[in-house]
Amino acid sequence: MNILVTGANGQLGNEMRLVARHSADKYIFTDISQAEGQETVYLDITDPEAVHRMVREYKIDAIVNCAAWTNVDACETDVTLAALAARLNADAPGILAATMKETGGWLVHISTDYVFGTEPYNTPCAPDRTGTPTGVYGRTKLQGEQNIIAAGCRYIIIRTAWLYSEFGKNFCKTMLSLTATRPAIKVVFDQCGTPTYALDLAQAIFQIMEVVKSHDSGSADTLTGIYHYSNEGVASWYDFAQMTAHIAGHTRCDIQPCYSSEYPSPVHRPAYSVLDKKSIRETFSLSIPYWVDSLQKCITNIQDSKL
Repeated sequence: MNILVTGANGQLGNEMRLVARHSADKYIFTDISQAEGQETVYLDITDPEAVHRMVREYKIDAIVNCAAWTNVDACETDVTLAALAARLNADAPGILAATMKETGGWLVHISTDYVFGTEPYNTPCAPDRTGTPTGVYGRTKLQGEQNIIAAGCRYIIIRTAWLYSEFGKNFCKTMLSLTATRPAIKVVFDQCGTPTYALDLAQAIFQIMEVVKSHDSGSADTLTGIYHYSNEGVASWYDFAQMTAHIAGHTRCDIQPCYSSEYPSPVHRPAYSVLDKKSIRETFSLSIPYWVDSLQKCITNIQDSKL
């Protein structure tokens, strides 16, 4: 297959680059920016003509859409950035889906737990739970899902949460820095979810594409749908910070739990966004790692890269 990856210089995109090294498929990595030492083809996914042109030129069989506007707080306070979030998170997935509908190809789209949030619950969120986003980011991501479905292409929408990796800015890397340099920090304990290693998600996407290829044209259509993926287990942000410091050996920092209200945000984040992964495990025969085991691997990779 010829697989186009958007947002290739982000966390998940960079992990997709690593996974692709072991694939027999041809991957084309695209973004609107260049990354040092990485081959990246420029593509503005909000431009329908540019998307159509690239899909035709490279004979693309599937698109993995890792691109998104993820500055959640800024979307709430800046009208210009809110409009950008709408173009990238809502409009662009519809453009990608329409293109794949024309060619008969697949769209694998990465969405988020932020599509939930209004209604309180304390059981894992199933893929068929109605989205109740509370902010611009969540609303635009939910609109993106809806635009994909309306386009009628073959799609696999994967909602994920609490993504971290060796690349870019994320909670894990921030905690590694803070717990190494500060005597004490506070971290919220009243929001629960599951930390998700982007490399695990990239490997899951690779396996999903292998399953798609193993089905004939008719039976492959049964794979279409919305799925959830995160690592296994449950944690608060406080637990995430404590485990990060423990694994890294940063024992001098006093990490204290606090309430979300102590760090006001323009966005109301889901208080409980543990994702129900039963359908993705069973449909694609995935074995999903426990979050602590994956965090250990990521931190080891980060530390080894600094040697």
